Amino acid sequence: MGRPAGRQAGGRVARPVHMAPVPRSAVVAQRDDGPLSRAMGLLVAGQLPPLPPVLAGTFVTGVLLLLGVAGADGLAVFAPAVTLLLAGPGSTHPHDGRFDWLVPPILRLIEYTFVAAVGFAHGLHPLLIMVLLGALAFHHYDLVYRLRERVHPPSWLATAGLGWDGRMMVVSLVALMGPLTVGYTLLALYLWGLFGWESLTRWLAAPTVRVEATDARTQD
Repeated sequence: MGRPAGRQAGGRVARPVHMAPVPRSAVVAQRDDGPLSRAMGLLVAGQLPPLPPVLAGTFVTGVLLLLGVAGADGLAVFAPAVTLLLAGPGSTHPHDGRFDWLVPPILRLIEYTFVAAVGFAHGLHPLLIMVLLGALAFHHYDLVYRLRERVHPPSWLATAGLGWDGRMMVVSLVALMGPLTVGYTLLALYLWGLFGWESLTRWLAAPTVRVEATDARTQD
């Protein structure tokens, strides 16, 4: 039985030995889909190419932000629903196309831009907006780093973290119902607590071993 890779002689970062394997497509995991997006993906059973709908969602979101982000009843609050309808069905595709790797960063762009635009349009303090965006950036950096080390986050984290789709929906609902300051504060605290706690405990609990570089490449 092959030994798991630890910190190798060349100083490379050790890999935890008991983590779940990375799925066949790391690009799919980097999408950070929530329950809503994953449910829509089941409807098409992976038959819809992911990149064109995401590009369409980017265009529509941009138009809605330009037309109506300023008011609580502005058109921008419909951007999450439109993006979900367009990009959600592609969540079950294997993302094996030549340019499908672009899908996760485009989804990040849509989510971050929406969160920032709604916050600034409603006069929120820039620090509060940055705190919320920081929680998202921390989670996505942690996700990418894990996948590079062939460590996959637990399946419940995507659900508890709401996914890009769920978080945009929450921001949209808060913009409609208010008060936005309270909503952004509670969402930021929740996400920082969830992502920070899970990431810290996951890595601290992961045992590591040191092996020779040649042994690390040995498999059964």
